[in-house]
Amino acid sequence: MKQFIDFIPLILFFIVFKLDPRDVELAGQVFSIGGIFSATAVLIISSVVVYGTLFAMHRRLEKGQWLTLVGCLFFGGLTLAFHSETFLKWKAPVVNWLFALAFAGSHFIGQQPLIKRVMGHAINLPDRIWTQLNIAWVIFFMFAGAANLFVAFTFHEIWVDFKVFGSLTMTVLFLIGQGVFLSRHMQDTPDGSNKEL
Repeated sequence: MKQFIDFIPLILFFIVFKLDPRDVELAGQVFSIGGIFSATAVLIISSVVVYGTLFAMHRRLEKGQWLTLVGCLFFGGLTLAFHSETFLKWKAPVVNWLFALAFAGSHFIGQQPLIKRVMGHAINLPDRIWTQLNIAWVIFFMFAGAANLFVAFTFHEIWVDFKVFGSLTMTVLFLIGQGVFLSRHMQDTPDGSNKEL
């Protein structure tokens, strides 16, 4: 469920991007809505609201959520400041590659792979399976970053569609594949019951 909460700002970004450009008056101010720049402003605002609400409810954000929020504020802010969508096109690749780096680095830093730190409380697996699963996440994030970069700078007319639906589809398919993989490798816990996801 957490993965899908992260897509709320992206979906709002997509909706505003697809609107025909128009001026809207709000509290005596005129705002332009529709197109890349107003969509970027909505992405920033909705990210702050979503992650701010999560922080208020749980008194913390996960590291990945912090990374996503900072990436959104940084690349979205540059997009608005310089009025260039090029900065926003780099957000998804860079954030995905930073996730890949974090998962890869966990093989060398710390006591266990990052995926085990995230999911170890919910499922019991042999160490070699945790390692394989962690490597799969590295590959997924590297591929997702490369795919976003390729589409953003090669297929300008569909990059926003791909950013939303391509990223969501890749994530869902990967999570389904991960679920199938995990179901074959679940072990019994010491009390004899199977721990489930």
